[in-house]
Amino acid sequence: MRRLVLAMQLMTCLPLPPVKADEGDFAAAIRWFPATGMVVGACVAGGLMLGGRVDPWAGALLALLVWVAMTGALHIDGLADIADAVGAAHGDRTKLSLVLADPHVGSFGVTAVALQLLTKLVLLRLCAELVPAWWLIGVAMAARMGPLFWSRWLPPLHEGLASRFRDGVRPAHLLGWSAVAMLFAWWMPGLLIVAALIPAWAMWLRARIGGISGDGHGAGIEIVESALLAALVLTS
Repeated sequence: MRRLVLAMQLMTCLPLPPVKADEGDFAAAIRWFPATGMVVGACVAGGLMLGGRVDPWAGALLALLVWVAMTGALHIDGLADIADAVGAAHGDRTKLSLVLADPHVGSFGVTAVALQLLTKLVLLRLCAELVPAWWLIGVAMAARMGPLFWSRWLPPLHEGLASRFRDGVRPAHLLGWSAVAMLFAWWMPGLLIVAALIPAWAMWLRARIGGISGDGHGAGIEIVESALLAALVLTS
């Protein structure tokens, strides 16, 4: 339970009590990232249904606001940083590292965030009409399986919390959460595309960035979420 609370504190803005934890607990918290996604997805689904009582667009907007608020825009910030780094570095790894370390957001990052929010808003509007709201639980859960795989597959870009996650993931955790995703896919077959999305992001990061960091995890979660929403809409 302690590690689940740590995962919730790392991945959401929910007011949770402080817990005593050591380095091993922080590393192992990644095992519970998909569970935090289920909580986020349930709240987003609630926003979609509640706003949908007024209008489908109101439901989509409320769901998006809940999505951003619950995560504290953490993953969107990662997307902005990755976009800025790739856009400004032009293949120069040294410059890329410098841009990733810069706390300011540039034009590439602003553009990426704007497009991401618009994409999610439109897809949530379509979901309000075409799919059951509870499917969003599966979307948020499956997207947060990504960090477990990326931590195992990719070298860390630098020392930090993200670099310690690798020690917290075992093959059993990958298989267990994959089984949960398969269970969701029984009702929502479009979710199966996550099996291609997660390795695709890993390959892109290895080729363009050289490894994984907190920004890479956040950006990957955002991109996988949007792609899964699109897959659900297209297969509904």
